[in-house]
Amino acid sequence: MKVAYQTDVGSVRENNEDYVGVFHNKSGIFFVMVADGIGGHLGGDVASEMAVSHMGFRFEGANFSEPSDAIKWITKEVEMENKQIIEKSNQYEDLSGMGTTMVCAIFFEEKFIVANIGDSRGYLLRHKELYQLTEDHSVVNELIKRGELTVEDAKNYPQKNMITRSLGISSDADADIAVNDSESGDLLLLCTDGLTNMVSDDEIKAVLKNSETVEEKGAELIRLANKAGGLDNITILLVSNDRGIGK
Repeated sequence: MKVAYQTDVGSVRENNEDYVGVFHNKSGIFFVMVADGIGGHLGGDVASEMAVSHMGFRFEGANFSEPSDAIKWITKEVEMENKQIIEKSNQYEDLSGMGTTMVCAIFFEEKFIVANIGDSRGYLLRHKELYQLTEDHSVVNELIKRGELTVEDAKNYPQKNMITRSLGISSDADADIAVNDSESGDLLLLCTDGLTNMVSDDEIKAVLKNSETVEEKGAELIRLANKAGGLDNITILLVSNDRGIGK
């Protein structure tokens, strides 16, 4: 496996509230995570960093090596981190209302797990086709699912940034968790909505399919998001198999 990640403040915002990390546990399994802070100014920064650094630290001390154990671990960790973020926001007035999205993945020899809360996404490029592995927990996505809004209209919907699930905002923080089969040549992308609100899936697919390194692909995605306006912080993390695409 090869991992590359990059985070950028974008072209408009002064602070970067995204956070990203890569970690290994005692069994040699590795864990990657991207988070997008909510709450503005200091709060979003704190919540996203808490989620990634805390979960990453506890992962490094874990010794599980089976996907079933990883699912249990993620479920427990999300509940624990949600409580910690809420407790921190209640302690300090300037952190009140902070929260964060998160998307993460854990890799095994023949399987990988992807989990998410909010609208940070996971994509898989396999055999030159792009698949969105996660579902946005957002007002816009709920309207699309009910047939009340088209995908095209959603791009300019006034409440497009409102999410329905996150870490730190309510006592309930349920992550969607899925186990996927691994194939040689897979390329996984984890990203914040600073990318997906600026760059279309077709554009993302074109970049991921090219013959550049994973570092170069990541830099190009950041460049495209900024070229389109860079209205939000942009974070991308790419994981490729060591044979095939992106090596």
